[in-house]
Amino acid sequence: MAAAEPAAPNPVDKFKNWVWQLEVCNACRYCEGYCAVFPALERRRSFTMGDVDYLANLCFDCRACYYACMFSPPHEFGVNIPQMMSEVRRETYARYALPTVLARLLRSSWFALGGLIVASALFLLAIVYASGDAGRLFLAHRGAGAFYAVIPYLLMVIPALIISVGVLVLLVGGAMRFWQRTRGNFRDLLQPGAVFTAATDALGLRYLTGGGAGGCDYPKERPSLARYVLHSLVFWGFIAALISTTSAFIQQDFFGWYPPYPLLSVPVIFGTVGGVAMIVGAVGLLYLKQQSDREPADAPHLKMDNLFLWMLILINVTGLLLLILRETPAMGSLLVIHLATVLAFFLTMPYSKFAHFVYRYAALVQNRLEERQSGH
Repeated sequence: MAAAEPAAPNPVDKFKNWVWQLEVCNACRYCEGYCAVFPALERRRSFTMGDVDYLANLCFDCRACYYACMFSPPHEFGVNIPQMMSEVRRETYARYALPTVLARLLRSSWFALGGLIVASALFLLAIVYASGDAGRLFLAHRGAGAFYAVIPYLLMVIPALIISVGVLVLLVGGAMRFWQRTRGNFRDLLQPGAVFTAATDALGLRYLTGGGAGGCDYPKERPSLARYVLHSLVFWGFIAALISTTSAFIQQDFFGWYPPYPLLSVPVIFGTVGGVAMIVGAVGLLYLKQQSDREPADAPHLKMDNLFLWMLILINVTGLLLLILRETPAMGSLLVIHLATVLAFFLTMPYSKFAHFVYRYAALVQNRLEERQSGH
């Protein structure tokens, strides 16, 4: 007879274990100068679920505390702060996103994401077939408006606009729920100093540098800036892609210059640089995660990370192929494939690792507010 699978941990027991580990850290305080988590931890004498969510999203998973801790495995206490924080962050994405059913389905399922990409591609193909001769999908189109010869402009932009607004509402709604649970006072968001300094922390990836100690202990027990560099490539590559999209919108809707744009135009330069940066950064991070220690990791969270990175790679590879082959008969098919991956990516934003930026920034703002109130 096959052995029965172990029962899932009781949520109350999990919470008690998380609090117990935080109380051990608060009593020890050996790691108080390692990152923002431990000073924030010391400002508390008891912990609610909101406190745990806040501290977990303040953590950058640098793992220095794990390797320095005298109570980490194989010690009988088994204190494992990075693993615990990763588990809480993973649950945060489902706890605050709406609807929660989609959050649990889409956050780490390869099957669900693959199905969403296929469904998006079928939706785009239906637009192509419904809007004229479907044979144009396999013809070469050149000159201004070539993309719209395959998928008409309004049929491309209206669904994109509806989805973008919906995603933004869900992300902001999740952030507000997180803030209410962890901070409670929305008036604190009106303090520009804390909001600005938290933005510099986020944009500079401050805590990934290891506080000037040579980087994170990642992938192994040795300080390295590799994760900081690769994370920066992904982050700033995304910003470059956002600049590319914004500049293309301005050129088209304000000046009447329709894509595809010349190779030396702002949209193409920023899009190409951003795409290459995200591919290099994502591939590098996948390699680091493959080589990293599993003991301080949360396996489901690692799966979520990998899914997000592969999605970034797929989007940018198809985008660069579309750029290279845009004047060939392959352009129509590549356009559908690329837009399907982008559409699926946007639909999963509130539930995927992308949401981590929203909750991390909220935690950084709260940290700055607490520093000001406590005087340190």
